[in-house]
Amino acid sequence: MSEVFPLDVSSVQVLRNDDAFQVSYYNYNGVGIDLVARVSVALDGWDFVSGKNYPLEGEDDAGQQRTSVLHLASQSPPEPLADVYLGVLELDNGGNVGQTTQGSFSMSFVSDGGFGGGFTLQGSFSGIAKDAGYGDGTWPD
Repeated sequence: MSEVFPLDVSSVQVLRNDDAFQVSYYNYNGVGIDLVARVSVALDGWDFVSGKNYPLEGEDDAGQQRTSVLHLASQSPPEPLADVYLGVLELDNGGNVGQTTQGSFSMSFVSDGGFGGGFTLQGSFSGIAKDAGYGDGTWPD
């Protein structure tokens, strides 16, 4: 994926609510903050517990892509990546709000002309999972 956008990371944020798990990678570039990649995974139909692997491809119960990835360089429009063709999330520890959450992922994207299509993205994460809230006005701390 480094051929598509820079993958330098300064910090990682882990969010969780009943519906989704999200990992965001940020880079402080001197003039702004880039959202290098935000990986959002719908959890419906899963007992999301550590020590398991979870497929990132396919659709959730609502027929939407189970996993979405977004890149947002400062002073640029958001760039959603192509659909995930094949991928896995390995949750090694934690996963619930307030827990130290560690794991990794690897995914390849559909080669359909979309942003990042045909490329792969992999990464690891470690941090305290914060409450992602819901769309009802509650927000993460």
